[in-house]
Amino acid sequence: MMKLLLEQLFREQYHLLRTAESREFLRLLARYGDAPRYQTKLVRFLNYQAVVPDSLSFVWQFKEIFADQSYRFRTSVARPVIVDCGANIGMSCLYFKQLYPQAQITAFEADPTIASVLVQNLTLNHITDVQVQHKAVWVHNQGIHISQEGADAASVHGTGNRIEVPSQRLRDTLEAYDHIDMLKMDIEGAETEVLCDCRQQLGGVQHMFVEYHAYLGQPQNLSELLAVMTEAGFRYFIRHVQDRTTPFLNHQFRNGSVMDLQLNIFAYRTES
Repeated sequence: MMKLLLEQLFREQYHLLRTAESREFLRLLARYGDAPRYQTKLVRFLNYQAVVPDSLSFVWQFKEIFADQSYRFRTSVARPVIVDCGANIGMSCLYFKQLYPQAQITAFEADPTIASVLVQNLTLNHITDVQVQHKAVWVHNQGIHISQEGADAASVHGTGNRIEVPSQRLRDTLEAYDHIDMLKMDIEGAETEVLCDCRQQLGGVQHMFVEYHAYLGQPQNLSELLAVMTEAGFRYFIRHVQDRTTPFLNHQFRNGSVMDLQLNIFAYRTES
């Protein structure tokens, strides 16, 4: 019983200290966790440096991507094909290139301000072979209006500064490949519509990460998204991002939140 109690008490502390990346997260959190929001900085971490438009968003991106290794996957392919939808400032691209230096990456970023930072960060870290698309992935190529947030949450559902940006039908991109090793999708609420439009093109995708968002006042269409994954032959694992105590009383993550549900969905094929 005492062993079980100690495991419960210190599990998170052990996890945060057991790797160099986890210890680096603690250092970054201590240094930048209370920094003023939305002030651009040059941050050095591990063997990298990055221009960061918002310190707090960067710190949590680092935790999810580098410390928790949420995007880690296995493949026997020497040059895996990765389609990164919602590449933001490039943290995922840096991680994928660390994991597979010869990876063929196409990175989409809708927010033009953030997309320019993405290109800058790839250049700062001497990565020259990522194909960056300054477009939103969507269900057509006629452009779309998004709301800029200033960090990592530009969205079709946002209420901030709205601009029109070029769009790329993801279905067309997927059709250009007969095999995709990783499809990563963090597109702030557009994921269900986009994946439903691609339901016939997912057969060649081996791994898929989707950040699911349910916005207040909008339908919760999680069942549609999961049905697309099931029809395409995926198994999946779901991890909550926004935990809530007493959810029958608290109907949103925190005061001021525009969402009432956010999930990380890891879809994979059992033979991979």
